[in-house]
Amino acid sequence: MQNNWSLRLIRFSAIFGLIGTVLGSHMAGAGSYAFRPIHAHILLVGWLSMFAWGIFYKAYRVRATKLVNVQGWTAIIGSIGLTVGMWLQFLKPFNVNEVFSLIFYIVGGTILLISFALFVIVTFLTEKEGESNGKR
Repeated sequence: MQNNWSLRLIRFSAIFGLIGTVLGSHMAGAGSYAFRPIHAHILLVGWLSMFAWGIFYKAYRVRATKLVNVQGWTAIIGSIGLTVGMWLQFLKPFNVNEVFSLIFYIVGGTILLISFALFVIVTFLTEKEGESNGKR
């Protein structure tokens, strides 16, 4: 399952990386930096963090596989929620209700925060080199 999560997170990071660089290119071409906070968060939490988590899951064996699953889903949901919520809150593209966009933004960020906290726990549940089936 870890290999699946490794590849899944790296694929999502590639999508976020493409979106982030397209936004950066758009800002440079348009001469407007309205997307700057969204661009930065897409690249940091979407591209960089998810890529790092994907590489970690490829390099290390984690004993708590269910926790890997929860951490992976919260990473994806939180990254999407935070960046879309930030876009809705700051740029108001569809004249969405401000309370809705603020809640969307906060919930997305909170889910991402939970994902980071779960990742901290995951790093302490790795198998040492040469271990098998979690035995020491």
